Amino acid sequence: MEGSLDTKPRWERRKDARPEELLAAAVDLFVERGFASTRLEDVARRAGVSKGTLYLYYENKEELFKAVVRNSIVRALGEAEDSIAGFDGHSADLLRILIHGWWQRLGATKASGIIKLVMAEAGNFPELAQFYREEVIDRGTKMISSMLERAVASGEFRPVDVNMVTQVIIAPMLMLVTWRHSVAPCNGSELDPMVFLDTFLDLTLRGLLPADNPHRTSSA
Repeated sequence: MEGSLDTKPRWERRKDARPEELLAAAVDLFVERGFASTRLEDVARRAGVSKGTLYLYYENKEELFKAVVRNSIVRALGEAEDSIAGFDGHSADLLRILIHGWWQRLGATKASGIIKLVMAEAGNFPELAQFYREEVIDRGTKMISSMLERAVASGEFRPVDVNMVTQVIIAPMLMLVTWRHSVAPCNGSELDPMVFLDTFLDLTLRGLLPADNPHRTSSA
């Protein structure tokens, strides 16, 4: 009967799936349900394949979660590192590029919900928390600290406690994704992420730049 194939479950119509499809389905479910409540059979169903097909790519839920983190958050970190390596300009402009790029590559995407998930469930899954610390937190912290150290050494930023300023820069970014995946859906007022980030950059750069630096007047 013409069109009868369309009535079959998706996993009967397509016996294989690219890993990207499984990762996309996993992101959706991890963000919607959290790590503990996400089942592999539900990920497979969302991707349109059998559970057996999922096991061809990922041994268990922990490995699937690691693949999601590497495909989204770690990839975004790598792109940011490339931006730093290839940048030739003032560190104030580089900081703007990094913050805006972080939002575009990760913050504005569904995958940013993984950040909130880790903060919420890390205590219950210490091995995954350790993995996330090593591959995301440590790497991201080192990236920002290195950029600040270079800016201070060149005289573009005034002398500061680099380790502390690194955490001060990271905190509002974490707050923004946490807000997006928690308070935002039930909040009557809208927080414009780009306005938030530009305000944050304005305040941060006014604190980092020497008083006579012209970039203080163009930080927004």
